[in-house]
Amino acid sequence: MEIRVLASGSSGNAYYVSGETPLLLEAGIPFRRIQQGLGFKTSDIGGCLVTHEHQDHAKSVPDVIRAGIDCYMSQGTADALHVKSHRLHIVKAKNQFEIGVWTVMPFSTIHDAAEPLGYLMQSGKTKLLYATDTEYIPYKFEGLTHTLVECNFSMKIVKERLKNRDLNRALWDRILRNHLSLETVVTFLKANDLSSLQEIYLLHLSNNNSDANLFKKTIQEITGVPVYIA
Repeated sequence: MEIRVLASGSSGNAYYVSGETPLLLEAGIPFRRIQQGLGFKTSDIGGCLVTHEHQDHAKSVPDVIRAGIDCYMSQGTADALHVKSHRLHIVKAKNQFEIGVWTVMPFSTIHDAAEPLGYLMQSGKTKLLYATDTEYIPYKFEGLTHTLVECNFSMKIVKERLKNRDLNRALWDRILRNHLSLETVVTFLKANDLSSLQEIYLLHLSNNNSDANLFKKTIQEITGVPVYIA
């Protein structure tokens, strides 16, 4: 299995998971860019999982559907996007479903969106967690092999910027309630079973409130597995 980062961050998000049933996670960049990133080999994609309706995660959903790719999302997300299609599949938190060889369990996340979700995906010995744009992850998971998780900001960096009046307080309040910090990711990982973990991808880093090298070093030290910055 290969995980390919096509885009990550506030300007757009899209990730590709290869395998017997390839999956697309998010459609937050123009579909043409998704095609280019995959060498125009998109016909075998088994489905696209969408977490919520914000444009940096869902901008090209209509084009993905037009390309013949089934899209999976909550009712709240579909309503917010005004999506209607036979290729639209409505899923609910804690209601398991299947896409090809994958068994997928959606779970609720905490974000300023209509009905945001994260996804736990399992196929054979692979158990992949995808969680982004959430204040925290309210669940524990066993036997994860791959983790794609948001690590948007560092409390230390943000506090320094607030002290220097380099960050708008209202913006900071929104970030705090809607995105995962380095400190929260550390707490989450320490609370989970990492015995089978093979690799971690840190997603959606803020341009101004993060430090990629620090984030990578910190997470590698507590997990002992390769960490990649998306």
